[in-house]
This record gives sequence, structure tokens and C-alpha cells, in this order.
Amino acid sequence: MKHSPAVARLIDALRTLPGVGPKTAQRMAFHLLQDGREGARRLAEGLEHALAQVTRCRQCRMFTESELCAICAAPQRDASLLCVVESPADVVAVEQSGGYRGRYFVLMGHLSPLDGIGPEQLGIGQLEALLEGGAVQEVILATNPTVEGEATAHFLSELARSRGVRATRIAHGVPIGGELEYIDGGTLAHALAGRHTLGQ
Repeated sequence: MKHSPAVARLIDALRTLPGVGPKTAQRMAFHLLQDGREGARRLAEGLEHALAQVTRCRQCRMFTESELCAICAAPQRDASLLCVVESPADVVAVEQSGGYRGRYFVLMGHLSPLDGIGPEQLGIGQLEALLEGGAVQEVILATNPTVEGEATAHFLSELARSRGVRATRIAHGVPIGGELEYIDGGTLAHALAGRHTLGQ
């Protein structure tokens, strides 16, 4: 069945969301038009407002409505620690852990030459300026444990070391409460490679 142009456009727009295929987009569109018109209006207004107001922090590239995000503007944050992450969602995850009091740099992706994503698209020039500023003593590389994430971490570690800044990588391995028999081989390999002496 062919949809009307307006419905087809809505379905196509909903397909831009991650993990939403044609069937899910159609179901969402029909719900919004049939029973969720008030919610649809709020969604449209929220999107329009966010697109007009939200920009990137001048220092770390996190989403914000000001020149500096709340973390970069907070004087009590430790400016000597810089945690480099792939996305704003990663900042939220680290903040929720409650164990980090430094600052961030958000790449908005990872190196992927096949997709045309190189250092320029990740704001590496901006990161270099931060490292050369003298305040950063340690760069914590918290990119995802994927092939692209590991390649990005390696590239950034070389960048930091060439500027005399210590580069560390977040640990990967067996989660607390996990049982070895249920852990996949790649995770176990990371855990074994990153083992440390007890009592140190």
C-alpha cells in the first residue's frame, strides 16, 4: 500500500532514529497520528526548541545552551584530568558513576576512514589546543572497546604522549558480579591482558 505524501514523509523522518526500521517507523507514525497527536505536538515543539537552542560547548564539544557546558564552567572540576569519550551519552554514563571529577572532551564519533571520519571531523585540532594549554596532566581514553574505538584510543595516546601528557585507557574486562563461564572470549582476553598485582 502506498502512503499519502505527508505520512510517507513522517515515516521517512522517523527512520532517521537509531534502530528504527521501516515497520517500526510506520507503527510510530500511525500511533502519533491516531492516538498521540498531543504527544506529537510536544515532540515537534521539543525538537524545534532543541535544534534552535542547543549547540556545542566551546571547550569540550558537549551539548549545551551556553558558551560553556556546566562541567567546563564548574571551577571545582579537576582541570588536570581530561576524559575523552565518543558521545554525549558517554559523558552522562561516566557522570552517573560518581567516581570522576575531571573534565571531558567529546569526539562525537570515532576514527573511521571508510566512512570519511578522520581527525578533522572529531575536533582533534581543538583537543590539541587543550593539551598544549598546559593544564591537562592526564588524558583518560574512554572510547568504546570496538575496533574503531581502539584505533581512536591508540591515535589519541600518541597525540597526548607527543605533547608530554600522560595517556591512560579505561579498563575493560569482567564486570563485578559476573561469572567467568558466562563472559565472552573477547572480554576475558581483555581482562587477562589488563591484570594487575593485588595489594598495589
